[in-house]
Amino acid sequence: MTKRRVVITGVGMASPIGHTFDAVSQALQRNQHGIVRMPQWDSVKDLATRLAAPAPNVDLENYPRKKSRSMGRVAMLATYATDHAIRDAGLDEETVRSPRTGLAYGSTHGSSSALEDFTRKLFSNNGFAGLASTAYLKIMSHTCAANLAQCFGITGRIVPSIAACASGSQGVGFGYESICHGLQDVMLCGGAEELHFVHAGVFDVMFATSSKYNDRPDLSPRPFDAARDGLVVGEGAGTLVLEEYERAKRRGARIYAEVVGFGTNCDGTHVTSPSATGMGGAMRLALQDAGVSSDHVDYVNAHGTATELGDITETLATREVIGERAWFSSTKGHTAHTLGACGALEAIFACASLRDGFLPCTRNLDAVDPRCAPLRYLKHEPVAARANLIMSNNFAFGGINTSLLIKRFS
Repeated sequence: MTKRRVVITGVGMASPIGHTFDAVSQALQRNQHGIVRMPQWDSVKDLATRLAAPAPNVDLENYPRKKSRSMGRVAMLATYATDHAIRDAGLDEETVRSPRTGLAYGSTHGSSSALEDFTRKLFSNNGFAGLASTAYLKIMSHTCAANLAQCFGITGRIVPSIAACASGSQGVGFGYESICHGLQDVMLCGGAEELHFVHAGVFDVMFATSSKYNDRPDLSPRPFDAARDGLVVGEGAGTLVLEEYERAKRRGARIYAEVVGFGTNCDGTHVTSPSATGMGGAMRLALQDAGVSSDHVDYVNAHGTATELGDITETLATREVIGERAWFSSTKGHTAHTLGACGALEAIFACASLRDGFLPCTRNLDAVDPRCAPLRYLKHEPVAARANLIMSNNFAFGGINTSLLIKRFS
């Protein structure tokens, strides 16, 4: 069966650096970031980090209670992004509700703030008195996918992509495959994450968070830098409308870019320790799927979380597969690590780079760690460039690896 072409016809987002396509593009071009100190975390015992990147001033109040009562903040952020993506793509209600329109969406888990509320009431009461009937719906692992389906009336396939930091990129990849192989004509794809001190604490107990720069949020995180000391957590949501090309052309849709390749695999070795072989394998699968060689890749948007081992391993894998010709950077210095949302947001950033003719730099990359592989690092400032093919990589706990190839549309 001949693969069908898949194009991006709509985007929507909430992020630490803006909530519109133009806003995030301008923020990346101006090298702006959303990292702040979190004084409200001072009361959390034994938490070393105080840095995070909230998505500020997102208007989540416009959705009727009948639809939002089963949503925690993570699902509300996903709803906000998806609502704007549908509008941006110009999809009518009939199309959204068609059995030929599906959804692939994820997060690391359900709403952490709702889970905190649930457990506090449960254990303080030593029972279930006072718990709302919708409480579980906010904290279940597929809360984003399930709530989006009900909110927008999705009747096509639903693929909850619950894969930690690869949730968003798997959502985009699974949506792409669904259209490629004729299973759907339109897919709403992406990922979301809300900010909560538990997210920081999970990495904190692994000694993986940034703590040396607590009073200097401008200076962290520092992906690939010799002075990096760990990641910073963030929040946000990203939704992309993927559409079969001939359908998009018939209706005269604006096309941001084309998804031409996707690779995903598993290291199969360790729950938290990354594998260069596994990472490189996902990149090779994406290139094979697109039918192109590594020489065609102009820029790699790295996972680049600023953890010690993760950064080193990723650069070694990239050097092995892509070489030193392509530009290479991480945008997590701008947004922090938005976990389940990062793959979707970074796919949107790739679209911005293609449309607006620039490549974002890695903030705070002053001196590359000598243990990192030699690559064409983008440091200090973004560069003007007309890229044709961008690779966006994400890697998650469990050894889950993803690689997306996003191409300038022609």
